[in-house]
Formats: sequence, structure tokens, C-alpha cells
Amino acid sequence: MTNPPETGRSRDSAEATGRRDRSQTTDRQDPSATTDRQDPSAVTGRTPDIDTDTTERSTEQVSATSGGATRKPGSVSRRALFAGVGGAAAFGVAAGAGGMAAFGAEAPPAATDAEDIVDLNVTVPFYDQPHPAGVATAPQRYTVYMTFDLAATALTQDLQVLLARWTAGIAQLMQGESIGAVEPDRPDAVATDTGEAEGLGPASLTVTVGLGPGIFTDAYGLADKRPALLQDLPRIPGDQLQEEFTGGDLSLQACADDPQVAYHAIRDLARMVTGTAHTRWAVMGFGRASAGPGQQTPRNLLGFKDGTRNITEAADYDRFVWLGEDAGWMSGGTYQVVRKIMMTIETWDFDRISDQQQIFGRTKLEGAPLTGQAEFDTPDFAATTAEGDPVIDPTSHIALAAHENNDGVKILRRSYNFTDGMNPEGLLDAGLLFISYQNDPENFVTLQQKLGRFDLLNEYIRHVGSAIFAVPPAPRTGGYIGQALFE
Repeated sequence: MTNPPETGRSRDSAEATGRRDRSQTTDRQDPSATTDRQDPSAVTGRTPDIDTDTTERSTEQVSATSGGATRKPGSVSRRALFAGVGGAAAFGVAAGAGGMAAFGAEAPPAATDAEDIVDLNVTVPFYDQPHPAGVATAPQRYTVYMTFDLAATALTQDLQVLLARWTAGIAQLMQGESIGAVEPDRPDAVATDTGEAEGLGPASLTVTVGLGPGIFTDAYGLADKRPALLQDLPRIPGDQLQEEFTGGDLSLQACADDPQVAYHAIRDLARMVTGTAHTRWAVMGFGRASAGPGQQTPRNLLGFKDGTRNITEAADYDRFVWLGEDAGWMSGGTYQVVRKIMMTIETWDFDRISDQQQIFGRTKLEGAPLTGQAEFDTPDFAATTAEGDPVIDPTSHIALAAHENNDGVKILRRSYNFTDGMNPEGLLDAGLLFISYQNDPENFVTLQQKLGRFDLLNEYIRHVGSAIFAVPPAPRTGGYIGQALFE
């Protein structure tokens, strides 16, 4: 039983213009049908079944505080305060039945310290950015995360076409638009877009694409393009990984401030993989469990603040998250590690508060380190009691994950709470979808190996899912994600 690196205190529309129905197309074929080994170069300009008028729309209404995020032109502003768990819980429960995962320049308008305000009309840039969206973007309220395996019959060209189609679709979705006809003119036609996001704003949607180790093999002629540090994660102490929640050749992380917007994005992008790939595993997350700049620190399902000491500074992004010029085609990209962590919530709920706070090394309500008074006080790991005992237990989560105790190593945490309803024993089936980004996966491994061996929290959690992906840099206008792989 291991635990994700430091989670904060704990370890650490109204009216939107709606999605335009780009339905005036004449090609009404089944959107799930794959192209017949078509030339991917034809896809970059107009992908099959997707209107690719997807270059970023006018940014004349960019807010001075949006850092590049744009309010959808023509929309009516509404700023709504979300409750976090309320209606989202039902969204997360649905996962149990579903078969269905530039610093600053991508952040939506910052909230105040007193409250997080969500504007459902905000769009996040996709093309021509220094880094992929959905990494340094201020964490949205909800996520749907899905992984895929390539089909045994898939060819390199199939993968290339899929990435091009995904790129065009993502660009439109992130602008708050449909990817095609919702209600085709012909009665025998199949809708290209499933339609459940019609009338909803873009809600700061981002979709982040990951490429797993299985892609970079001789089978696809991509062995020589494998990112230098991309390899399957080693077994980590305490892992109880289940095959159905582990690995994958591709990943999609859709995040938005409206759960239905995130769900719609993954649903419609998943329809494009038929014949090329199939779904491996998925998690629907509600309630972000990591904070970005200007956001309140959220809480995990154990009730403690999560992400207090997360990366927020541009210098730390450059040092610990983004890949540099020496990374070749991956320059500007990063590595994504994802872990599905189950929590024994009922057992935790009956533990005394003093024990809970010792486990995390923080107070539960304020989130202050046990050696301080306020959440953002720097922990004093050398402080002792009158009896000479450490105030912060050396095996507490905060102590084991702190960069001060790990040669300065940091990772970016972008996690979400999730629930899959009830397990066969009638207990809550819930936990943390832990997602981290780092320019060296070994940083995650080093932290997690220590946590897996010694963390007091291991009594209440278990890691059942795990995967690693390379996240390519953002595509250029007219290009597609991962294009350099095929050139």
C-alpha cells in the first residue's frame, strides 16, 4: 500500500452561447468507421468526419487575468460557484457501470483566496502553445481519464490518422464546439457528435494526450523515436496492481469545470478509435485534489487538504516538469504518471483525529504542519517535543514526500477524487486518481518507493492501477499531436 507524493496539507450556463452545430456537412458516414489506410497528410487539414476549421478563434476579449484563456466570443458571462461534490458524486458513481484520463499562459481566470469562481464560458488555447494544455492549466473541477490499447491489426498509419483526428476533434471541443452534425439532415445518417454538450459552455475544457511505452516498438517502426526516459514503471513496494487498471498504449485526460463537458469530450473521441484501438480502463473524477495558482487548496476524500506544496512557480515548472531542447521531438512536453488509489474510507472515518493528523503531519481543518499555525507555514522537521520526540513523525506523509527530505525533488500533482459507487462488500468504492507530471519519471519512482515502504498512510490506501505516458508538445496550427514521430 503506497501513497502519492505529497498531497498538500494532507500530503501532501447560466447562458452560454452553446456549442455551434457544425452540421452542414455532406459526408454522413459513421464517425466510428476508420479510414482505409488513408494518407495521414490529408488528415491534418481536414480529418475524416470532422470539420477542422479549428484554428484558435479571436482572442480580442482575453481577460487581463486570464493569462491567455479566452471568454468565448458572443457569450453571456456567468460566474457560478460550484459545490465540488454535490451533483458531481452521482457523476463519479456512474463510473462503476461505465466500460468506459505554457505555465501561466494556459490558466483560466484566477480565483480569490476566499473562494474559487468558475466561468463556464472560458476557453483554453490549444494550438501553437509552448506546452500541452491540461498540465500547467489551473486544475478544473472534473476529469474523465481513459486509456486505450492499440488493436493487434493496427498499423503505424492507423495510429497516425487517429492522432490527427483526435487533434482536430480536441481543437473544436476545447473551443466549445461540436465535432460535427448532432442532428444530420438525412434521416438515415449517423450523428457525428453525440450532442450531450449542446447548450453548455466550453467550461475551460482541456484534453491531454499521452503515448505509452507500447507504441515505441519495432512493430510500428517507432523504436528509435522512444522518449529517452519512457519505460514501464518498476514494481513499487506495496503495489497491489490489478491488470484491468494498469498500463495502456494511449491516454486521454479530459478536464473541465462542467462534468458533462468532460464526459462528452472523452465519449466522442473514444468513438474515433474503432478498428485502431480499444478501451483499456477509465476513471471519472470529481473534485480536484490539487490546486493551481490562486486556487483554494482542495481536500481529498480523507478530509485533508491536498496539494498545499504543489509546484506553482515558472522556475519549478522548467526545472521539474517540462522537457528541454535536448529532448528532441518531445521538447516542451512532459511525462505523465497515473495511479488509481483506493481508500478504506470507513476504517479511516473511525480513527481518532490525533492519529489522522500524525499520519499526515498536518492539522485537519487548517492544514498547517504540526510545527506551524497556518497552511503554508514551512514544516520544521527537526522540531522536537519536550520529551525529545519529533513533532512531525518521520514516517508521516508530509515528511516522506517533502522536497527538503528528497534532495529537492518535486513533481507536479494534478489529481482528482473519484468514486465507483459501492464494492461487493457494500463499502464505499472510492479514492484518488493520482496524476503527476515530471520531466524525469524517476523522480516519481524515488518518492513513491519511500512512501511505499514507510508511509503511515499505507494502512488506509492501496494502489490498484498504474500507467506511464509521454505527453508530446502542443501541436502547431495545421499539424497534429505527435506529428514529429512520423516525419
